[in-house]
Amino acid sequence: MQQNDPDITLITQDAPVSVANHGGRAKCLQRLVRLDLPVPVTVALSFDEVHRIATGETPEMARILAPFASEQLLCVRPSSEDPDWGGPGAVLNIGMNDARLEALGKRIGEKAAARLYVKFIQSYSTHVARLDPDIFDDLDMNAPDVVAQFLEAYEDEAEEPFPQERGQQLVGVLRSMARAWEGTTARLLRMAKGAPADAGLGLVVQSMVLGVGQGECGSGVLQLVNGDTGLPQITGRYLSQSQGRDALQTGAEALYLERDARGASLEEEAPEAFEQLKAHAAVMRIKLREEMQCEFAIDSGEVHILDGVRVQRTARAAVRIAVSLANDGIIPREEAVMRIEPRALNELLHRQIDPNAKRDVIGAGVAASPGAATGKIVFTAAEAQASAARGEACVLVRRETNPEDIRGMHAASAALTERGGITSHAAVIGRGLGLPCVVGASQMRFHTRKRRLVAPDGRVFREGDVITVDGTNGQILAGEAPMVEAALDDAFQALMNWADDVRDIDVRANADTPDDARTALNFKAQGIGLCRTEHMFFEADRLTAIREMIFADGSEDRRAALQQILPLQRNSIAELFRIMEGRPVCVRLFDPPLHEFLPTDRAGLRDLAEALNLPLSDVTRRVEALGEYNPMLGMRGVRLGITVPEIYDMQARAIFEAMLMVTEDGAPIVPEIMIPLVSAKREVELVKTRIDAVAAAVRTEKGRDFDYRLGVMVETPRAALRAEDIAPHCDFFSFGTNDLTQMTYGLSRDDAGRFMSPYVQQGVFPEDPFHTLDREGVGELLRLGAERGRKARPELTLSVCGEHGGSPESIAFCREIGMNYVSCSPFRVPVARLAAAQFAISGQNLIK
Repeated sequence: MQQNDPDITLITQDAPVSVANHGGRAKCLQRLVRLDLPVPVTVALSFDEVHRIATGETPEMARILAPFASEQLLCVRPSSEDPDWGGPGAVLNIGMNDARLEALGKRIGEKAAARLYVKFIQSYSTHVARLDPDIFDDLDMNAPDVVAQFLEAYEDEAEEPFPQERGQQLVGVLRSMARAWEGTTARLLRMAKGAPADAGLGLVVQSMVLGVGQGECGSGVLQLVNGDTGLPQITGRYLSQSQGRDALQTGAEALYLERDARGASLEEEAPEAFEQLKAHAAVMRIKLREEMQCEFAIDSGEVHILDGVRVQRTARAAVRIAVSLANDGIIPREEAVMRIEPRALNELLHRQIDPNAKRDVIGAGVAASPGAATGKIVFTAAEAQASAARGEACVLVRRETNPEDIRGMHAASAALTERGGITSHAAVIGRGLGLPCVVGASQMRFHTRKRRLVAPDGRVFREGDVITVDGTNGQILAGEAPMVEAALDDAFQALMNWADDVRDIDVRANADTPDDARTALNFKAQGIGLCRTEHMFFEADRLTAIREMIFADGSEDRRAALQQILPLQRNSIAELFRIMEGRPVCVRLFDPPLHEFLPTDRAGLRDLAEALNLPLSDVTRRVEALGEYNPMLGMRGVRLGITVPEIYDMQARAIFEAMLMVTEDGAPIVPEIMIPLVSAKREVELVKTRIDAVAAAVRTEKGRDFDYRLGVMVETPRAALRAEDIAPHCDFFSFGTNDLTQMTYGLSRDDAGRFMSPYVQQGVFPEDPFHTLDREGVGELLRLGAERGRKARPELTLSVCGEHGGSPESIAFCREIGMNYVSCSPFRVPVARLAAAQFAISGQNLIK
């Protein structure tokens, strides 16, 4: 009858045990029982029962103790819904008392029995009686009367004798574990791991397998794979004459499992037990469809399975384990795809700090671009390039980066900025380059003129000092940290191929340079969804020409200056077309305000005056005149293209001529040209007219016909709202969610990092909207833009090309509203591919 009680349940094959009511450990033990594995007698207490115990109710001890022999020692272990949420520590040897000491002494030896009793007294004192563990520090563990000493010390401190009745001991243990779970500190700790505030705890009461005594006795853990690599390897430890997980907490005394040149092994000491353990672990892997760590005890050569837990693993191991289980026919490929958290792939794509390494953290900020790198501190892009030329790794430290810093970022091993958020310049460029980057480290003091960095604890780091940037966790470390290399092995490739077989939305990459494009292709991007052409202007030879164009007096002078850039831009775009081998390439026309191409410091202005052969005063006045109060909302994007049309004319010609260069001997390419920052239909009409004219001129000059597709970057709220007007003039809409979020919220994406954490912590925003797409506000604009655009033009291609394109949550929304593809930084392409596949599989399962 007891096994049918939902609150106090003897674990049998058909007992009413569930993860939701009794926790993962209880359910796993039932599965092991169903596999006929040698599991000791176990009783499970439900979440509700444990909660009642925590409030002071006394459980029905007769029901709990009924399955156990009167002299059987017991242990209690926690059973939470998710093992990662933790729980109170296990308590062993419940029932140990003076009478049991005498009886066990005759069976296993007086010293061994005394050790069990003392171990229980210590555990009970700390966890149940809440005594200071120091009360036993001065006692002699080897004294013949050690038990009497411990009992006396307990009685002196607790002012009562140590309880002798097993039921009384068990009640105390159950109550202490239940109350520990419901304490404020424990609740906050597990909530930090993702547990709900009201998460329940189950407890399992189990017969003790002593692990001490005559013959081969002990305890240990065994698993069939390496938790770091996922490769087949019997790992674990075994300790003779021990209990619980003692083997993992002991050094040289523990035995290896397999034969090992470094020391003795269980395979040599107890070969039959070792073979049984391997067989049990293999059964668990197949039947539980997972790599499991088996906790076991051996009593006089007989093997007992105490517990089974999912093997702890790195992201690299998780991928290999999932692929191995699928290849062995244990799980289907779709399930293997579903088992990997998409963001965990970042650990495979980039070098990471060794998880076992000590961290000397000197600062923290926004984890803007994953991976880790070590280098000497430099404070300017020029110094980063000089450092790279010497073959020295460096970390570029800036208050905030701007387009002029791109060459320095290319040269650096990592970047660190005082200001910025998840979509700031440094963050976006860092992700595109695969460069570890931490931004918004505002608690550190950046003295760039004095060439020093001051940590919150007062430590000073100067130019040339070595630091490590952890872009995955947003931490800055002193010195050089040990690293784990990236691993795109055969298992990773297999998993990604399976993902591609099922996903139903395309994934492109944001790529501005040939290196970006090659990286994107390596990660199997299906094209380039955003090529920011302005990033091609910051090479030294092009920068001078663009500055001459800015200072030109009229249209003809501007054309002359741009004519110097035309062949350079044409060759750069042609290289992208060649690398992508016929895949679509979407080229965004010039977007930033012109002032970004001009120096701001005195030395830079002087150099510019010399290069242009103009008086310094004229150059200074012109630079000041180009300044804007709010440049991100000023003359940039299409506004600049209409005001200074020669720029877009030159770029359109470069695109068309590049396309013709590449297609002379190959398949035709249909370039995609994107107009940025559109907010009105007339803007598209004006630009389209000029681009059509350039296309006609190139067709006439080259004697060859070609097609191209024109679209807009929807990044203003008005463009989304007036999509029905704009769509008839376009072949595609690409939603630039970085700027669209910025304009919808009225937030600066570069400055929001200063206050975003308090906003999220206090529930103003559920998440950083630059990191996770805001479905209610920005998402509503995307939905309206998509619906209204396709109402006017049903065949309109829709995509998202902001950094949200690599966010798994955002990809789900993009699929929901009918986007054709997403585009993201090259190193986020695998994350997007996997996330898209998982949403497709989830959708298929819902339909079924």
